[in-house]
Amino acid sequence: MANSLGPVIDWTEDDTKSYLEKQGLEHSSIHYLCFENRLNGKCILALNDADFGLNPINNLKLRDRKLFYIVTKHLQKENQETLFELGLIKHSNAPTIYNNHISHPHPCIKQESEYGDSEHNISPTVSEDGRPRLPPERTKALLSFCYVVAVTWVTAFVMVIVHDRVPDMKKYPPLPDIFLDNVPHIPWAFDMCEVTGTLMFTIWLMVLLFHKHRFILMRRFFALSGTVFLLRCITMLITSLSVPGAHLQCQPRNYSTNGASSFDDLAKKLSQAYIIWRGAGMSIQGVRTCGDYMFSGHTVALTMLNFFITEYTPRYIYYLHTMSWMMNMFGIFFILAAHEHYSIDVFVAFYITSRLFLYYHTLSNNQALMQRDSTRTRVWFPLFSYFESGVEGIVPNEYDTPAEVAKNFTCFVKEFCCDLLKFIVFLFKKDEPQSSSSRNTVGSNNAILAKKNK
Repeated sequence: MANSLGPVIDWTEDDTKSYLEKQGLEHSSIHYLCFENRLNGKCILALNDADFGLNPINNLKLRDRKLFYIVTKHLQKENQETLFELGLIKHSNAPTIYNNHISHPHPCIKQESEYGDSEHNISPTVSEDGRPRLPPERTKALLSFCYVVAVTWVTAFVMVIVHDRVPDMKKYPPLPDIFLDNVPHIPWAFDMCEVTGTLMFTIWLMVLLFHKHRFILMRRFFALSGTVFLLRCITMLITSLSVPGAHLQCQPRNYSTNGASSFDDLAKKLSQAYIIWRGAGMSIQGVRTCGDYMFSGHTVALTMLNFFITEYTPRYIYYLHTMSWMMNMFGIFFILAAHEHYSIDVFVAFYITSRLFLYYHTLSNNQALMQRDSTRTRVWFPLFSYFESGVEGIVPNEYDTPAEVAKNFTCFVKEFCCDLLKFIVFLFKKDEPQSSSSRNTVGSNNAILAKKNK
């Protein structure tokens, strides 16, 4: 019926009059809309819910107002592309008056997972301005930092243990490896890998410095890095691979000496673990370890930095993304060219790191998935369930200017100093009543003694 009159956007007042007559509106209402208020097709497409509560539509009889509302919804639903071209909606399936009530007939839609979680809503909460709530939650960022620090300590200690368990090179020669058997050893390659990683880490620090949601990024980076390295501790312990290259002179360190206690042995291992932790496990920092092959920690660091840099920088900076991927791939090549790891170590490290990153961000960017399977999420991703409980949407790549960064840092320092001062004042106030009460007690005792002496 509407097609016989041509595109809705081209309708004149007469075309609109003809269409409304066929829909059953009274002639007085049609005359009031089409001739007194010059309603045409473009006006119908531009109407929204608020317009139906205002003049002139508000002056229609209830029956005609309801009929006109239904007609408007129907026409807007059939002309989504036209609405998009007019700039009235951002995309063709955006909520407007024609699908705002149809797509979600109830305020919240509940679905059950295989664990029977039907109490969680799918639709995320948004702030007053319509944007998803993205609170910084600095406490969670601090906890995630403590988590990754603890994991790196555990990793350093495990690296000391696996070094003492490294197989004898004479009895267990290097395993056959397609890449290592066909690429000659390059002595300086491993140092180049660590220089590449340092450069990527510098880029990531710059992203964190200027990103508006830096605390969310920090929390995710620390949580994912700590989880991957904790998994690496397990794989290093359960299986000890032979040394991948003859150039690596790896011998177990014998800490036990005659008369030495187990406490002395533990103290020496902790001391060696501190050296590894302080140098971040890098050879350019003077750290040399053996036995920590499955899987490659250097590949984990390179891949994690690459994915975070490309995820949290704008898509139009394609040259930065290309450079990040090239540094990741060249860093992996340098690891293998230095014959510091088997090819399987590097492959497993890249796969595990990339999959955990993608799983984490898929769940965080689709809150419906997390809420639908909340029990399973809490079981398999406990850190994710805690750290992402307050994030209710995709984190946009928004950045502060240097002036805003300086202002935020100044405000942070002021807030920290104020909180510290309040805490100190609270401690003094807490001790003051005790001291005054003790003085009163002493004074009363002295008065009683004086009376007795009299």
